[in-house]
Amino acid sequence: MCDFLPLSVYFCIKSTLFHKLFVPLYPKIEKMKLIQFTALVMMGLLTMKLLILPKWAVSNYAMSRARWLMTIGTGLLGIQFMLQYMLGLRELGVTQAAMLNLALFLPCSWMMTLAVIFVQKGRITKMDKYIGLMAWAVVLALLFVAILIDGRPLLSDTPELRWAEIAGSACYLAMQGYYTWRHLTNLRGMRQTLANYYDYDMEGILNWMQLSIFTLAIMAMMVPLLIFISGPILAFFSLLFFVGIFYLVDSFCLYTVSSNAAKMMEAEQNEEEVEMEENSEEGNNSNINADNLLRVELAVKKWTDAGGHLRNGLKLPNAAEEMQIPRYLLSVWLKQSGRHYSEWINDLRIEEAKHVMREHPDWSNEAIAQHCGFSDRCYFQKRFKESTGMTPAQFLGSN
Repeated sequence: MCDFLPLSVYFCIKSTLFHKLFVPLYPKIEKMKLIQFTALVMMGLLTMKLLILPKWAVSNYAMSRARWLMTIGTGLLGIQFMLQYMLGLRELGVTQAAMLNLALFLPCSWMMTLAVIFVQKGRITKMDKYIGLMAWAVVLALLFVAILIDGRPLLSDTPELRWAEIAGSACYLAMQGYYTWRHLTNLRGMRQTLANYYDYDMEGILNWMQLSIFTLAIMAMMVPLLIFISGPILAFFSLLFFVGIFYLVDSFCLYTVSSNAAKMMEAEQNEEEVEMEENSEEGNNSNINADNLLRVELAVKKWTDAGGHLRNGLKLPNAAEEMQIPRYLLSVWLKQSGRHYSEWINDLRIEEAKHVMREHPDWSNEAIAQHCGFSDRCYFQKRFKESTGMTPAQFLGSN
């Protein structure tokens, strides 16, 4: 099913094929109707995909809430496109279509941004919850007041309604600006959490989230274009919009069923436990005293002299256990030195790699990577270049 849905959406978006399939049945359907119907089918498929996610993938509180919020978002989008299609608002005028778009797209965007925050933090703050609600309320109030003032039928195209929609678009952009800031702040924290737990670069598991955040932000900037323009330009931006929504939902689904979500939660749980240990032992003091500092430095030296850092897959708690010190001490020591765990241990491994290359210039990069604790040759070469500014071959040539 997971393979079927992206393929189905792909064929729906391909307008030439879609045109061949549906125009013979409905010869009077215009291109705008085709776009709206395509969007309606796509939202239905994405909603279905969210609903059929395995129970084990969304068993925890955060993932479950994120799934349902995203489902509400795609459902609202589907309702919006269905109403556009059935009522023919674009044919009545741009303003009428804009009114419906603002009334339904803003809560859809609100739901999806909250879903991303749930994935990032496992919870949302009152500010996160009410910013979107207030923005939606302001937009609805602006539209309602404009309708009352102009004294004309609901679907009439009036200057008052147009100004209300412009103000509503500005309100939506402000809302999405706040959520983009929240998303980027949370993403930075997630990357630090991974770097303080794993001994290798794990940022790649969050690339989908970074792209999704930028997608939501770009979509927010596209909204004025989507609701106030028509013709070929609208068709082009609509296609970009469909691709963005599909990428966000599909990436979320893939993330929930992959091992990456579990790896992230493991790192977050460690961070919480370290903070609890630190607070209980040090009285919420982010620094360690001189005795503990000496204790950590001696333990680290003994451990590195024995080659403890050369074992691949060594997480921070494992390293602290081998050093026979509490993990919170190692964590605080690293913070005071201004380094993340992965950065620190890989710097140690790079130094060992330099030594090995001098002693054994005939060793392959594969053998060096394996000896020094790197996950693979490519990762070793990447970290070596970042650390020294040279490839291993260039380093050998300079020595």
